[in-house]
Amino acid sequence: MTSTLLSDNSQLTAALYKKMQEIAPPVREMTSTEFGYALENVCPPDGWDSITVQPVNEIELMMNDEDFYKSIQLRPKDNNKIVMDSQIKNLLQMLFAGLVSGEYSIAWVKDHFYFDVRGFYFINKTRYFTPEITAHLGGKPYAEFEKKQDGFLHLQAVGYKAFRSANAEVDQCFIETIQKLITIKGTPIIIAIAGQTAAGKTEITSRLTEAFQHTGRRISTLEIDNFLTDRDYREANGIDSLGKEALHYDLLQKCMKEIREGKRILTPRYDFVQATSSHSLSGELKPGCQPIEIEPADIIFMEGNFPFLLTEIAPLIGIKVMYLTADDVRMKRKWKRDMDYRKKYDLYYFINRYFREQFLMAEQAYKPQMVLCDLLVDTTGAAIWLTPYIQELLGEQPESSKI
Repeated sequence: MTSTLLSDNSQLTAALYKKMQEIAPPVREMTSTEFGYALENVCPPDGWDSITVQPVNEIELMMNDEDFYKSIQLRPKDNNKIVMDSQIKNLLQMLFAGLVSGEYSIAWVKDHFYFDVRGFYFINKTRYFTPEITAHLGGKPYAEFEKKQDGFLHLQAVGYKAFRSANAEVDQCFIETIQKLITIKGTPIIIAIAGQTAAGKTEITSRLTEAFQHTGRRISTLEIDNFLTDRDYREANGIDSLGKEALHYDLLQKCMKEIREGKRILTPRYDFVQATSSHSLSGELKPGCQPIEIEPADIIFMEGNFPFLLTEIAPLIGIKVMYLTADDVRMKRKWKRDMDYRKKYDLYYFINRYFREQFLMAEQAYKPQMVLCDLLVDTTGAAIWLTPYIQELLGEQPESSKI
């Protein structure tokens, strides 16, 4: 029967359609015909029975190997068009074949992968809360709320309005906690908000700014992403979007020192559509470009993917925040933000890049910062985590806590 399923496309489609509805709820919004259309795009040239299904232990080892992700090509081409990386497609085909043959259980696939319906491919699930990280953050959340992001499970994309609404309670608790910490620590103070791409850093910084608008304090925001060098330069030189090499780092240090001295600063401006910087590699303003002017302030919000990992910058930060959102939700946000609205990427470049970087960035930037932060906001888990030291400073549980 298994051999028949793999050799008969109509039976395979029907079997996969049924199983994938259990693995990925958005598939339930598709008809079997629509699912079949998508499946045709990834059908192996020699048929599904030509796919070699690897043992689960081998796949688990591969999905936790940094070298595997580093080998993913961002712009592989076929007939001069960018296509899905062959290793990503092979993983997809292998998981599909294994599900149909019974080699892979639905429970195992759900535990190790999530399925992105719009990209029609599997992505490894990142496990962020290691024992070390949990211990650093006091062993349990400081405050917990209803997990309203669970409402995104059936969606293929998530917009700003829905994301903000789902996070309202946890964000309000976070804002109140920051207000208390600033009262205790005093000003001027730099608050660094680190987190993954599309985790919601920009939105929460905006909300924090709104919360302080009527306090009489001067507020500014410094975005590390604006210090990125041109993407073409980084990719041509094998530079990932983290670390000093990806940035106008001398300019960043200079700006940080000057704003702490109460001076007005001029920072680079990064064009996220064109993926280019307003400044040359030598730090000079390019002709026709405009820098960003930032006034001195009592509270300076600093957001980016990895501020705590910058050794010369970290000591200048007064409150280190990690703002975390689950990878599948971030992908749904990126579909809406980067593809639907910004039209930022070629389709398969977008898919290849996310598959490659979500694991590498977690291992190289996000997890290392989770053991350095003072406070962590888990928007998907709807929880606030604090280090024991910060909990001691605050002295009590927030009234809005649901613990």
